[in-house]
Amino acid sequence: MANLNSNEKPLRKISDAFKELAATVNSQPVGADVEVAPFSHACSLVSPLFGCLGIAFKFAEMDYVAKVHDLAEASKSIGTLQTMLDRDIEGNCVRKASSHTRNLLRVKRGLDMVKVLFEQIIATEGNSLKDAASKAYAQVLAPHHGWAIRKAVAAGMYALPTRAQLLSKLNEDGECYLMYPLVSAI
Repeated sequence: MANLNSNEKPLRKISDAFKELAATVNSQPVGADVEVAPFSHACSLVSPLFGCLGIAFKFAEMDYVAKVHDLAEASKSIGTLQTMLDRDIEGNCVRKASSHTRNLLRVKRGLDMVKVLFEQIIATEGNSLKDAASKAYAQVLAPHHGWAIRKAVAAGMYALPTRAQLLSKLNEDGECYLMYPLVSAI
């Protein structure tokens, strides 16, 4: 992960991007579709969070970044998420490892992981992220990983930063996660 500029506030950027995306979707008629470009941009802002979690989430960070990059590239020729899904269904490649649809699923899991992680951070006391990260991983990603990856992540949980270290890496004060409605934005 690239070092954050001391003025950057990634949690605020993520919250704002997803709020803007939600406002756009909510202002459209029922059944209107989400554009790929703003969706992939909002998702790209989440990447630093994985990097700040250390080695336990290094694999998730690399996978997430690659999948978001694929969606950003796809946005150059595909306008909406529904069109992207329809093309993959028509091409019978939804389950193919490199399909946009499968990459979208992986990105969604990454977003779900971040959402559950912050829900757990808010719900737990103390400075350790181990319980919050373990619960989030177990709920969202572990069911899709094999034994070896689950064991590697479990070992990496001991190398997680503290809550204070995470917030410092994100250039936030100690109570920032309560100020920004990040959880509801994602």
